[in-house]
Amino acid sequence: MSPTPDEFREAVSRFATGITVVTCVVDGVDHAMTANAFASVSINPLLVLVCVERDSRFHDAISATSAWGVSILAADAEPTSRWFATKGRPLEGQLRKSGHHRSPRHGVAWIDGALASLECSTTDVHQAGDHDIVIGEVIELETAVPPTLEPLLYYRRNYRSLRIEGDE
Repeated sequence: MSPTPDEFREAVSRFATGITVVTCVVDGVDHAMTANAFASVSINPLLVLVCVERDSRFHDAISATSAWGVSILAADAEPTSRWFATKGRPLEGQLRKSGHHRSPRHGVAWIDGALASLECSTTDVHQAGDHDIVIGEVIELETAVPPTLEPLLYYRRNYRSLRIEGDE
């Protein structure tokens, strides 16, 4: 007998992931979503991926542009993560709740206080079940905060943080 969706969710919830906010701009309107399905793919060229649900408003936006941003969230950014994970939140002005600044090339939003932020250009899209895997080349990056800050993690369906050895 095949696993049920609930059994699958329980199993994969045991894999700790970092939390990101992915952003893009379409016709002058900012779009954003929280994502933990994000990974580095390649060093040569510099590639990352993010998985986007095909049925989401963000999917339409990222499909309409080639430039997008990723902000890797610090442990104190749980409210930001929750906000951008809220389905049906107002599109207009959604970034007002979070401090942000613009990436250098395409002006996508980068969340202030992020551990790192990347500006990407889509190179490929692959369909996978009910999501698309969007692959992007990293064209700019910023690591503006001290590397000793803790990341925001998601594990067993809850937000967590990481205690880094030697940090007090």
